[in-house]
Amino acid sequence: MLDRTDLRILDELSMNSRITMKELGKKVHLTGQAAASRVAKLEDSGVIEGYTIKVNQVKLGWFIHAFINIYIKTTHHEPYLSYIKTQDNYIINNFKISGDSCYILECKFPSNERLNQFLEELNHHANYRLSIVINK
Repeated sequence: MLDRTDLRILDELSMNSRITMKELGKKVHLTGQAAASRVAKLEDSGVIEGYTIKVNQVKLGWFIHAFINIYIKTTHHEPYLSYIKTQDNYIINNFKISGDSCYILECKFPSNERLNQFLEELNHHANYRLSIVINK
């Protein structure tokens, strides 16, 4: 069971996973060594699965951020899933979901032309509804 200190540690690491254990300890009122021990326990128990970075996609040339609801009329989803595996440059996440649609894709594209090409190819495997992110 996680206590209040563990939750504060997770909150701090979520904001800055590069924080030193000494700094983390100060923020949660522990020594650096005690904070490191807590973090190690959270890692060992699987609560912390890994660390990551936040990348500015626009600065990398990915100007379009889109969510695409996927509708498949049959229970045979393999053609769609096979197609999606070939598009890993554009797909951030492919979530199988409940509700009206079967999946929701989170994607990035460098241009409207490439988005259009992706959608034309996608339409051979599934119907879709597109939403483009305007602002975060």
